[in-house]
Amino acid sequence: MTDPRGETSLAAKVDHLFRTIRPREGGEFSFEEVADAIRAGGVTISATYLWQLRRGVRDNPTKRHLEALSGFFGVPVGYFFDDEVAERIDAELALLSALRDSSVRQLALRASGLSPKSLDAISEMVNRVREIEGLPEPDPEPADG
Repeated sequence: MTDPRGETSLAAKVDHLFRTIRPREGGEFSFEEVADAIRAGGVTISATYLWQLRRGVRDNPTKRHLEALSGFFGVPVGYFFDDEVAERIDAELALLSALRDSSVRQLALRASGLSPKSLDAISEMVNRVREIEGLPEPDPEPADG
């Protein structure tokens, strides 16, 4: 969700964190799990308030709430304020999400140590297969640093 200035809404960012960052068991964190963890860190917040932030019912959280959310999900607090930071973090989260897939992880591990020429050949093969399967171009890799 973007606002009239073309910026991604707070609700969309919070929703993306819930959908992307998951416990080891695989499902999404519940609002109650997140609220409990944040309260354990000393910040008062309710599961209902988290639901409201995620759905866009509330859109003006306190600095402490944003810091607590960023701490829980392991993203910089700038994620909520700066769309460029959010894009970079989202690209990193997409990579982590892909690596959760055991077959993708195994492919990456098996490619480790190959020469740049061999990696280029594998990359070309993957691009060709994506094209054959009608998959979109993947997002460009995030810049290091």
